[in-house]
Amino acid sequence: MKLLHAADLHIDSPLQGLDRYPGAPAEHLRNATRTAVDNLVELALEEKVTAVLLAGDIYDGTWRDVNTGLYFTKQMRRLREADILVFMISGNHDAENKMNMKLTLPDNVRLFPSESASSFVHEDLGLAVHGQSFAQPKVTDDLAAGYRPAAPGLFNVGLLHTSLDGRPGHGHYAPCNLGRLVDHGYGYWALGHIHKRDIVHSDGVHVVFPGNTQGRHAGETGDKGCTLVSVDGSGAVESLEHRSLDTAARWHEVRVDMTDALDLDDACRLVDQALQHQVTDQAVDGRVDAVRVVAAGASEAHRALITRPDHFTAEVQGLSQDYPSVWIQKVRVDTSRPHDRVASEHLAEFVADVHGEAARLAAAPTRVREVLTGAGLQGKLPSEVRTSFQEDGWAERMADGAADLLVAMLEETR
Repeated sequence: MKLLHAADLHIDSPLQGLDRYPGAPAEHLRNATRTAVDNLVELALEEKVTAVLLAGDIYDGTWRDVNTGLYFTKQMRRLREADILVFMISGNHDAENKMNMKLTLPDNVRLFPSESASSFVHEDLGLAVHGQSFAQPKVTDDLAAGYRPAAPGLFNVGLLHTSLDGRPGHGHYAPCNLGRLVDHGYGYWALGHIHKRDIVHSDGVHVVFPGNTQGRHAGETGDKGCTLVSVDGSGAVESLEHRSLDTAARWHEVRVDMTDALDLDDACRLVDQALQHQVTDQAVDGRVDAVRVVAAGASEAHRALITRPDHFTAEVQGLSQDYPSVWIQKVRVDTSRPHDRVASEHLAEFVADVHGEAARLAAAPTRVREVLTGAGLQGKLPSEVRTSFQEDGWAERMADGAADLLVAMLEETR
């Protein structure tokens, strides 16, 4: 038996903010979520799967118009023609949909109710699927606690939209304990809500986030898709395979180490090399590679980069034109000036030495004046500073000021 597990399709997600970026392939990116769903259906047909498992957030809140719903039902009908079942739950974004119109789903689709957990049992297929939809956008109860016991002699799947025990960057929805899922008696937990692929548990019981089917912004980088689950005759998971679906667009963050860059030209050369190695070598025909470039590290080029960021951005955009798939979404400079860093364990010793030398200078004003005069420095100072040499305590004030300045510089190197 083969099952195809996907989640967080976010069909027709608006991808707001693209208009701020000149040259952005906005329409191509906005259609990317549909392309990923097209690919999901094609994959299900090619693999002749028994069922498709959709773990919530099919939509991205309220539909722009009814065409969003019509598109989805059309794809489900394609699966019906191949006798492929679809088990789906609504997630937090689906529950946000305020459109009054609800389209009737094809009869191959099993949508779990939100009132309580329920089960669909298909003994002829050796499959039982359990789940519960979100009734409202914010669900803080442990829905999994109410899921029914496993059906004996069948492969049991739990369909759940959840943040599990918490994940960075994601809201706390339908939280639950991993141990409870593992001990519940199901063979596979098909999770949704977390947009990064994660095989949370694979020892006997498999607990899996497939990630979202299509990255939608610079925070959702890398390969996006679904998980193909193969179950052997004994009812054990035989294999899990990630399958890519994001053939229309993929987001990348390319961090470029600027340590070896001496100037702007060097920086651009390093960016060019990074784009080749990290992006264009894996380019796919027809796919937009949306790239955020981050220049990082201590570098001699730091001043050139931070004083002329627009020039650097334009140069990066220009060199990217050699790569048809690449669109530079943003260039960020996160470099620092090069310097010898002082280890923390030595700093206290250095500071003590500085203050000790300052005390010795303060006690020998005649010697300090001789040094300044002999080096020709006193004559180069402003008149108000030269006058201060006639005041009481001038050497002490100068030594203390120099010491404070040097200590501040040392502190910066920590």
